[in-house]
Amino acid sequence: MKMFKIVLISAIALFSTSCQSKNKDQKPLDDKVAFSGQDLKGFETAYFASGCFWCVEAVFESVAGVKEVVSGYAGGTEMNPTYEQVAMGNTSHAEAVEVYYDPKVVSFATLVKVFFGSQDPTTLNRQGPDRGAQYRSIAFYKNDGEKKIITDHIAKLTKDKVYNNPIVTEVTPFSKFYVAEDYHQDYERKHPNNPYIQGVSIPRLKRFQKKFPELLKTGAH
Repeated sequence: MKMFKIVLISAIALFSTSCQSKNKDQKPLDDKVAFSGQDLKGFETAYFASGCFWCVEAVFESVAGVKEVVSGYAGGTEMNPTYEQVAMGNTSHAEAVEVYYDPKVVSFATLVKVFFGSQDPTTLNRQGPDRGAQYRSIAFYKNDGEKKIITDHIAKLTKDKVYNNPIVTEVTPFSKFYVAEDYHQDYERKHPNNPYIQGVSIPRLKRFQKKFPELLKTGAH
């Protein structure tokens, strides 16, 4: 009985510190401009996946030159996926973010640097406590120029032996991004006391900010 209690407590702790939400509103958002409350048409976009989108969104939101970051789903073939489907691993999509940025302030190459510098790209289908293909690392590209920037960066990280293990990040042509449900947007900012945010997301953000202080917005430390 004592062993059962230990296993049960461990399972509860693991769930409370995973990128999961019990919100029943599973309707994805359709209008990104309406969601953000601002006109984003004048900005460039970039797409990345590296684990729980609550974490990834917060990281890119802190970067100078980034106007808005939207959480959503990409990398799969199913149309209009919901969080429940993606989080349970019932689609081929990954949790991803759409980054709106000003190229006069921050380059795509810098965003790629942020992407690799804020995760462990050597863990296959896993990031931190979150496991499954829905949490895999993906760098999406919209043209050959972006693809070269990504592959050149991977080559440099490999040459410099930044990691002990091979980089397993997927380099994938961008196809379609589906905006996640409203309650996922700005999740870290809105739910600072959430156990996962406290134990995983905020520490991940702080590690990135300490590593790249020169890339941050004023007051984003």
